Amino acid sequence: MVLLSASICGLRRLVSICEEYATSHGFVYNVDKSQVMVFGAGSKRYENIPPIKINNNTLQRVLKFKYLGHMLTPDLKDDEDIERERRALSVRANMLARRFARCTRDVKITLFRAYCTSFYTCSLWARYTQKAYSAFRIQYNNAFRVLLRLPRFCSASGMFAEAGVDCFYASMRKRCASLVRGVRESGNSILNMIAGRLDCIYVRRSCAMSGEVVQNWPL
Repeated sequence: MVLLSASICGLRRLVSICEEYATSHGFVYNVDKSQVMVFGAGSKRYENIPPIKINNNTLQRVLKFKYLGHMLTPDLKDDEDIERERRALSVRANMLARRFARCTRDVKITLFRAYCTSFYTCSLWARYTQKAYSAFRIQYNNAFRVLLRLPRFCSASGMFAEAGVDCFYASMRKRCASLVRGVRESGNSILNMIAGRLDCIYVRRSCAMSGEVVQNWPL
């Protein structure tokens, strides 16, 4: 469960409501598994904030938190989550290369498509450094080379085209297009509102990645 508030007072009030509900229903929140993150506003950071307590225990303030598999940070940048996915891709690729070294080329390509082309929450990456993004792209290319035992410096575009596998950019475009389609087709009123906001950084970025052109976007 996540509580979001624009102020400490508001957050304390939300926590208080949760405590009252827990007491009336006979359960207790686990303080060790509850944490606080304070998001900054632009370049502004808040170092000293009043404590947030549950059951008279102060909650730990953290600088990164994994929520539903996605790494969150106070600056709302995605470098940490990209690095998480890069490491996971490296582990999966090395495991496949080790366990299926004797398999045919077609089997290895099928395994790569199944285990190395699905980037969890990548459609939500909108604020990141080029360094982090490039490191992930290089890991993707190297994973394919290692699995198929290709030369280290062979052409990335050539090897993917020859194997009939999506390159890194094609994979990202498909996932961004899928996000836009899912949001627009949803019956949820909140998602419908987001889909209509062309100034939303996630919708704008996904549309741009998927090749969709929308006029009059704010710069």
